[in-house]
Amino acid sequence: MQALRQNIVNVLAYFDIFKYPLSRDDIRNFIAGRYSRQLIDEQLLVLTEKKIIYRLGDFFALEDNMQLAARRRSGNKKAITEFTKAAAAARILFKFPFVDGLALSGSLSKNFADNNTDIDFFIITRPGRLWIARTLMHIFYKLAAVTGSQRMFCMNYYIDAAALEIPEQNIFTAMEIATLVPMQGNDCIKKFAAENEWVKKYFPLAETKSMNTVPAKKVMLRKFSEWILGGKPGNSIDNWLFRLTSRHWQKKEHQRKVNAKGISIGMLAGKHFAKPDPKNFQVKVLNQYESKVQQLAISLREINTALPEIISSEEK
Repeated sequence: MQALRQNIVNVLAYFDIFKYPLSRDDIRNFIAGRYSRQLIDEQLLVLTEKKIIYRLGDFFALEDNMQLAARRRSGNKKAITEFTKAAAAARILFKFPFVDGLALSGSLSKNFADNNTDIDFFIITRPGRLWIARTLMHIFYKLAAVTGSQRMFCMNYYIDAAALEIPEQNIFTAMEIATLVPMQGNDCIKKFAAENEWVKKYFPLAETKSMNTVPAKKVMLRKFSEWILGGKPGNSIDNWLFRLTSRHWQKKEHQRKVNAKGISIGMLAGKHFAKPDPKNFQVKVLNQYESKVQQLAISLREINTALPEIISSEEK
């Protein structure tokens, strides 16, 4: 039971960083192990009685604060309307050349939205055409900014189908992959999930979600663009755009520029990826998580010493 108690508080510690309490089902879905609902319920009761965690109505958290539950319910409700917008945005983005897969990421993929929530997309492109696709989509994003609709088209993370496995394999990236919501190109997203089976080490019960949106038809302009840029000229253009963007990002990082939210504009560019620099937000979250887990381990050791350890049939 000690391992189960540790796993429960670890899950709550991760989401505590984002002030997001969890339901029983959430805990079971994201726990690092396979346990019955009965066992989880038993240990949730123990942990709440010992005030290691707190029950907030239908949710559990590390903080005894009912406002967290109210915030979650409000965020879940707002997410419903944001999903409709995200589906419409995905249909538009899927019309761009060489885009083979689109999935919802960020807070909305975890069923939460507030007035500041952006609609974030994880994008998979055709091999060797990532930079053509990204450049065209970035121009579109700039045009959307003129109308004030840019928050619907936040395209922060690109990979191409030649390099589907994510190299940073930790709880942060595992969580982001496990919670992706496929929006377009379902087969492509399934291949991506298959190449990242390591996520099961963190979340054994995680399953690739099914696409429940209307598939977008590939328009004639996309087909024509892919035909024109499908050969050697396309290779040269993609390589040139990669070098150009990489130099531009390096210049921004050297100048220590930040975005509208005050977050450092740190991006990494490779032939097969364009993504936020992990040393910024990702490392910050991982450090906070490790700190919380270490603090909770002290409290858990005290109750583990006081409670008899019963080995269940599930753990034998």
